[in-house]
Amino acid sequence: MDMFIKILFLVVFFAVMIGVGIYCRKQATNVNSFVLGNRSVGPWLTAFAFGTSYFSAVIFVGYAGQFGWRFGLASTWIGLGNAFIGSLLAWNVLGRRTRVMTQHLDSATMPDFFAKRYDSKALKIAASVIIFIFLIPYTASLYNGLSRLFEMAFGIPYVYCVLAMAVLTGVYVVLGGYMATAINDFIQGIVMLAGIVAVIVAVMQVNGGLTETIAKLSQQSVTTAGGTEFKGVYTSFFGPDIFALIGVVILTSLGTWGLPQMVQKFYAIKSEKSISTGTIVSTVFAIIVAGGCYFLGGFGRLFGTAGPDGKPVGGYDSVIPTMLENLSPMIIGIVVILVLSASMSTLSSLVLTSSSVLTIDFIDPVFCSKKKMEEKSKLLWIRVLIVFFIAISAIIAIVQASSPVMFISQMMGVSWGALAGAFLAPFMYGLYMKRVPRCAVWINFVLGIGISLASFACNIGGVKFDNAVLEYFKSPINAGMLAMLLGIVLTPIITLIAPAKDKDRLEGIFSCYNRKVTVSSKKSIVEEASEEIFDDMPAEKPANAVKTTKDADSKNKKNKKRK
Repeated sequence: MDMFIKILFLVVFFAVMIGVGIYCRKQATNVNSFVLGNRSVGPWLTAFAFGTSYFSAVIFVGYAGQFGWRFGLASTWIGLGNAFIGSLLAWNVLGRRTRVMTQHLDSATMPDFFAKRYDSKALKIAASVIIFIFLIPYTASLYNGLSRLFEMAFGIPYVYCVLAMAVLTGVYVVLGGYMATAINDFIQGIVMLAGIVAVIVAVMQVNGGLTETIAKLSQQSVTTAGGTEFKGVYTSFFGPDIFALIGVVILTSLGTWGLPQMVQKFYAIKSEKSISTGTIVSTVFAIIVAGGCYFLGGFGRLFGTAGPDGKPVGGYDSVIPTMLENLSPMIIGIVVILVLSASMSTLSSLVLTSSSVLTIDFIDPVFCSKKKMEEKSKLLWIRVLIVFFIAISAIIAIVQASSPVMFISQMMGVSWGALAGAFLAPFMYGLYMKRVPRCAVWINFVLGIGISLASFACNIGGVKFDNAVLEYFKSPINAGMLAMLLGIVLTPIITLIAPAKDKDRLEGIFSCYNRKVTVSSKKSIVEEASEEIFDDMPAEKPANAVKTTKDADSKNKKNKKRK
């Protein structure tokens, strides 16, 4: 009976996902509709697509397990940072400008944006190669986290879990494209919201409720290098290591600003209302899902056993599965669907981004330079590459599991650090600053990739530094943070030293922000004394259409001069 409940949950879930793919297949008839949903995706779908692409099994199993063990309840700050920096601030800083400029440039991908914004085909190709290489380990890490829970819940071997997830995700993405992904993301997001609340309540009850659980965690101690033992540090405000905590918050929150699969959600926004609604919805979603995951992970030490090195027996990736294994079959079924939702939504976003980027920004310009690739050919290539990316990431996940080199959060940290370090600064400043030169973009690419690969090599080689600063930045998390911050600081300096010179082209690009629009009185207040501004308005204008107060003041001044 217990197994029947779990299997029933899975069957219903899979049927809905594939049904959505079949439903959306007629809408995915060209590249624009397949990749961006014709730029007509509403606020709720966009917000949930943003949130579910953000949070995956890597967060729930890998990051929540590792950082909950290391920082205790202070790891909740990571989730709050994800909500207010990675969601709220990202929507306010990037959302509107990204939507307006990418439509003005007719850009469907981040590499295409770099090519048209900075007038460089080479940047387009380089960016597409970076995305192709560094999104693969990210996708591979998604299978790992999910499959550990499947083994715990069903006793199904890891390989079969990976294959099942790969096939099901491939079916609905290949059939329905971005719209199928967005609708499924919405459904999966609802599951994630309900699931994380149910899991937290169930886990707290194991130790007698929230108060008793926190009291037990406060008895956990940490021993300093000098041999002093401290209790209560895992329930303290900033935990045992505030500097390491800051690094994680910055990478996982600010890093989304430079991830192509995240930023591309802004390309598809439908309207102004979608931005304001989407900002609120995605922030609330992040508070509940990310905040809940890290809060739950903070109690990991009550369920796991520390080894001689202070790390949990079985590794960080075992913390959350160990916490959940003795819960009721109903809760375990919910957890499996929760993590399956998180993983499949992120996986679908990643493979859609990778395949569209490789087709539009690499295969078309490099191999079809003399004759532009036809729309049907592009669409076929994108679908074929979706299958390819899913297959290769599944193979890597299976190989990595049999000879593990790094655990989940390290694999994700390398990908995030390289992509965000390379793309964040040139993308963000490209939306705001006209004079950013092409060389600044190349410097960001080199720094982001170079720092992340150096960190990766040091960890693989087991390099130890006597210098505390070098040892700190050896971590993929902290290395990614360094790459992003260097880009943010250096790009304006490079702009002052060697500004872009093609002023006319840049004026044309930024003219999209200066285009005047007429809005209703719901959006702009008009003073009673300014009613004469309607005198020169064309008769065909709608009755409720008005100019802004600022335009009215300008018109009044001109009238006075005429008099």
